[in-house]
Parts: sequence; structure tokens; C-alpha cells
Amino acid sequence: MILAGDIGGTKLHFGLFSRERGLRRPLAETVYASTRYESLEAAVGQFLGETDHRASEAVMAVAGPVTRGTSKITNLPWTIGETRLRKTFRFRSAKLINDVEAIAVSVPLLRRTDFVCLREAASLRHGNRAVIAPGTGLGEACLCWDGRQYRAMPSEGGHADFAPLTPLQDRLAVYLRRRHGHVSYERVCSGIGIANLYGFLRDEGLAGQPRWLGAALAGVVDPVPVIIEKALDPETPCDICVRALDLFASILGAEAGNLALRTLATGGVFLGGGLPPRVLPILKKKGFTEAFLQKGRMRDLLERVPVFVIMNPRAALLGAAALGLEAESGTRSRSSR
Repeated sequence: MILAGDIGGTKLHFGLFSRERGLRRPLAETVYASTRYESLEAAVGQFLGETDHRASEAVMAVAGPVTRGTSKITNLPWTIGETRLRKTFRFRSAKLINDVEAIAVSVPLLRRTDFVCLREAASLRHGNRAVIAPGTGLGEACLCWDGRQYRAMPSEGGHADFAPLTPLQDRLAVYLRRRHGHVSYERVCSGIGIANLYGFLRDEGLAGQPRWLGAALAGVVDPVPVIIEKALDPETPCDICVRALDLFASILGAEAGNLALRTLATGGVFLGGGLPPRVLPILKKKGFTEAFLQKGRMRDLLERVPVFVIMNPRAALLGAAALGLEAESGTRSRSSR
């Protein structure tokens, strides 16, 4: 039995999977708040203690780079190790993979109803696919066809240098450079980024903050849900919140186009993570598509690249589980020879 996990800066999503029941019918599944726990082991211990099943192997999709079986979670004060996880729970094996790599693994396994198309185009059969996933942070990955199947390739492209495209974005880069030194795409294109964009518009006097909104934000730890809610208010959308999300969408569109060029994603670009489904009306506005296509001589190439939003919030979990079940199947096959 496989313990799969999606380990992010905001939430921990665990599931128990078996070959007999497959990906669609986990034996147990739970979501916890990340900040409730001092370590991954504490959260895993609680999850396993709440089930009647025994896991033999584990695959954890983690929000950070994985090097030699170890990962320091980018937006949590945790360092996770395969060896420690395996020994703590006596798993036969424990594997860490990047969370956006896991989302990429899930893309060929998801159903059509798990996607919303933002840009229609005729994708190339077996063409590379790119995944960009703004959540608490920003992750990127790609899928490459090896002649038989797609292989997921992780990256830390979300931490690459932010490239401003307009005078407003130039000013944003200066604003953030004064505060953080290095300005990555994650600083402007994630949950962290939305908070930064809002602060920029407010602090630079580019949009006014209503008194009622200031009071509402003062009482919350994470301002992003409030900003999204007020931007999408069907009756009285808040101007500064709308402008923050419009800026987010244009920056996301530009970086999605960059990733499509870097990976030659003729098979499509897929927006994963927790934010795109929540701000879908903003992404459907022209700002995202215009920024995606604005690549000079490469515009014609990007015109032929479809863009989808992954609506299934279990994508990373399913990708981790799929890798675990595949490895378990291979182990059993070898042991039976």
C-alpha cells in the first residue's frame, strides 16, 4: 500500500492507495493545515494513526527542490529526508519528488473534465508539455515524450529573475528589490506574489485602499483570500484588489509564455496549483493571453500552443500516488521472476 502526500506551504494532503483500488478510490484521504505541525513526521504520524491501514511505501510531493533524497521546503521551516521518513515509519521505501513534477505526472492521467481551456489551439501529438503552478509559491516543470510515454522533469524556474515588461512592472521590480534584494517570479506570481502586488499598489499610491478593507486585512494572517474575494465580488468589486489580480494575471501569462518557449511546449501549457482555479474569471480576461503571446518573432509559435487550467485539486497527490504504484508494480514484477 502506498502513502502519497502533497506537501505545500499552506496544506498537507495525504492519501493511501492500493493497486486493487487504483488512483480513483483511495482507502483514506485527509487535508491538514501545514502550520499546525513542526515536521512532516508529526503530520504523517497523525494521518496514519487515524486510519486502519498500514502503508509499506511512501511518495511525498514536496514544495521545494529535492537533492540526494533531501528537501528543504521553500515556504515552511522543514527539512525532509527520505531516510528519516523511511526509518521513522518502517517503510520499505520512501521517495521525495518535487510537487510540480508530481502535477506534471498527473496531466496524462487526468480526465477532460479536470481541465478548463483558456486558449484553444491544435496541440502537437507527443509534443512537450509545460506546467506552471502558482500556489503559496511558484513551481514549474515539463513533460517530455521518450518514445513510449511522457517523462516529468522538475525545475526551480519559479525562482528565476523576474523580467518586467511595462513601466508599471519596472516600478514594481524596484519596489520589491528594495525589500527583498533578489526579485524572482515567485515574488510576483504566487500567493506570496499577490500580497506583494497589493502592497505595491497601495504603498506607491497607485490604488487607494478603502478603510473597511484595511480593517479586514489587519485581522488576517493571509491577505490573499480576502483580496481574491473582493476582486471577484459580482456586485461591487474592489478596485485595488481587481488591479492586483489583473497585474498577477499578466505576469503569469508572460512567464507561462516564457516557459512554453524554454520547453518548446507544443503539447500545451497547463496551469496547476491552488490559485488558477480560484481566479479563473481574471485569467479569462485579455491580459493573460496578451502577455502569453507577446514574444516578438515567436508569437506565431505560441499562437499554436493551447493553455489549460488544471481544476482538480488532487493533481499532485495523484501524481505522487501514480509514481508509487508504478514503482510497487515494478518491484513485484522483478521479485516474481
